[in-house]
Amino acid sequence: MRYFKNVSDIGDIKAAVKEALEVKKNRFDYKALGRDKTLLMIFFNSSLRTRLSTQKAAMNLGMNVIVLDVNQGMWKLETERGVIMDGDKTEHLLEAIPVMGCYCDVIGVRSFAKFENKKDDYEEKILNQFIQYSGRPVFAMETATVHPLQAFADLLTIEEHKRHERPKVVMTWAPHPKSLPQAVPNSFAQWMVAAGYDFTIVQPHGYELSEKFTKGAKIEYDQDKALAGAEFVYAKNWAVYADADYGKNICGDRSWTVTTKKMALTDNGFFMHCLPVRRNMIVSDDVIESKNSLVIPEAANREISAQVVLMRILSELED
Repeated sequence: MRYFKNVSDIGDIKAAVKEALEVKKNRFDYKALGRDKTLLMIFFNSSLRTRLSTQKAAMNLGMNVIVLDVNQGMWKLETERGVIMDGDKTEHLLEAIPVMGCYCDVIGVRSFAKFENKKDDYEEKILNQFIQYSGRPVFAMETATVHPLQAFADLLTIEEHKRHERPKVVMTWAPHPKSLPQAVPNSFAQWMVAAGYDFTIVQPHGYELSEKFTKGAKIEYDQDKALAGAEFVYAKNWAVYADADYGKNICGDRSWTVTTKKMALTDNGFFMHCLPVRRNMIVSDDVIESKNSLVIPEAANREISAQVVLMRILSELED
């Protein structure tokens, strides 16, 4: 595996889960793969779990790690072609990328949607420039449209807690004071469909995601109906995808907050969220603090999903 963006990149999803479970038992047994190799992690946006988990995964593999925060301690980067660089941006990404590639063996990139231009966001300009110009394997640490490391960790968490082979999984939109990218829900949908679960997405009208990611999922607009009998409830906010209101937050209905009353509709369901979470907007205190909350196991599994991805990339470098 040279690039990791979508579920298709991971290959056989059951084999990937099996590998992840084995890695989790013996995460320090693979240091030969990463010895004398360097991971460069590039952050265009803030991070807590992604930075810590991916760095820890690389250290488990014996890798050297360089972390670069684009917003601190380096030249401001221009990302567009044809721009007269007479402003505050000193260096162009097209020179910076191949230079970065000189100093590492693998590159992880984190760059969110800007909500300025839907076409630019969904063409993944920044990530694809790294793929094109770095000369190194590249993996997504969340992009404008996807967050596959999170979705892989989510899948692993469900596999560890499911009560039967094909659980009912519901991803519900929830209110938030800001417009949030579609990356997490896009990837979660993509991975849940690929896993073959009984998967439903429930959202207010106007919040439909791209069919590229949701094809094969059930779509619902009545939250109570969707939650009935659910075994896993994944709460997440996302902004509008449709062209006319792209990137906007058009609904602030607090009745979509996941509460104890909502969870009572489920089949003793587990609560999931990628974090960070706005308490009492996305989910009530009592739900996220309940024994059925999986938010911490999910976060812990981010280390494992990152390690499996890095192992597969490093294995290809050895070939």
